[in-house]
Parts: sequence; C-alpha cells; structure tokens
Amino acid sequence: MDIQALAQGSFFKGIPSEEVRAILEKTPHRTEFFQADERIFLQMDPADRIGIVLTGRVQAQKTFPSGSLVNVSIRLPGDLIGPAAVFSRDRRYPCDVTALEPSWVMILYRDDLLRLMQQNLRILENFTEEISTATYMLQQRIELFSYHGIAQKAAFWLLLRYRQSGNRIIPIPDSVSKWALLMNVSRPSLHRELKKMEERGLIRCSSNAIKIIDAKQLHDLLGR
Repeated sequence: MDIQALAQGSFFKGIPSEEVRAILEKTPHRTEFFQADERIFLQMDPADRIGIVLTGRVQAQKTFPSGSLVNVSIRLPGDLIGPAAVFSRDRRYPCDVTALEPSWVMILYRDDLLRLMQQNLRILENFTEEISTATYMLQQRIELFSYHGIAQKAAFWLLLRYRQSGNRIIPIPDSVSKWALLMNVSRPSLHRELKKMEERGLIRCSSNAIKIIDAKQLHDLLGR
C-alpha cells in the first residue's frame, strides 16, 4: 500500500506518513480489489462502511424509478466514498458506486471509523470537512441541473471551478466524455457547444483543459 499517497488524501490530510502507518496498524481495515464496472456499493444497501480509493477511479451514479440515471461524481485516489451515508438516519447508500477501471479500495467499518475519529482530532476535522464539502458540491450540482441549455451548464461548471481555484485554466475532468456524463448531456452536443463558445472568444479549448477568456460573457450566458 502506498502510504505516502494515502497521507496526501483528504482523510489523512496533515498527518505524517509514519503516523498514518501507525494508525492503520492499530485500526481494523481491509483492502479490496475491484475490476472495471464492478460495484463497490449498491444503491439502498445498508451503509455500514466507507471506502478510501487507493488506486484507480470510481464513479457514483443515482438511478431513479423512471430508469433515468444521474452521474453524481468521480472519485480519485485519496478520495472517500460513502462517508455521508454511514452517518445518515437511514444508513443506506444513496447511489451505486462502481469502479471505472481496476481499482484498490480501503474499507473501514462504521464503528472502527467512530473510534478512530474519537482518538484523533485531525481525522475528525478532515472527515467533517469532507462531509461539508460534499454537501456544498451537491448544492452546486442541483444548480447545474437547473440549467437546461448545454452551453449554460458548461458555463456554470467552468465559472464554478474558476471561483474555487482562482485559475482561468480549468482541467477537463478525465475526458470530455466523462465531463458530459457528469452533466448528463451527450458528448457530441457538449463538444459542439464548446466549439461555438470558442468561436465567440469566450474560451480556448485544448485536449485536457479549457482556458476562460471572457468570464463576463460566460456569466451572461447563465441569464439567458
């Protein structure tokens, strides 16, 4: 297990690698390997454990009774999966969590997680920050889905990342195809709208990032 990479993740943030190693030696946990497209957590299953992505990428998806599917998030090494569900009133996973590629995940059960947070204030702070950030991002996702036009959705997403980072160069999340999935639009439609926005001088596209050229015009798109 790459302790250094784990120490740089959100759960153990601010804790030296050697201390992380000592914590894990005393804390019950296990690591599991998941093949691409294999389910890690099933929607509405009892939420009795969290995961920490060690390698690979996993995706959370919400399925509705109508059969429609919403892509909630993609989680990378160091990210938590299922943190809010284990302490919710219903204690059910609200989404399916699936490996996008071969992935290793560390599993911690709820009671062991509680003891760990009681023993280590920094881990408690990190966990609380993770839950708060997830709640904030969910609110932003709700606003994203309030926009019907693809150009509006792209503009909102770019401006949100710009406000968060202060950087006009916004990395594309994995690929345009994955970005389209996160916004629940088709890849060709998103690509077409990005080209139109580039032709108007709002943005400049490259293979792995988009540079915001005119933030004001992007913001004006949201009011249309």
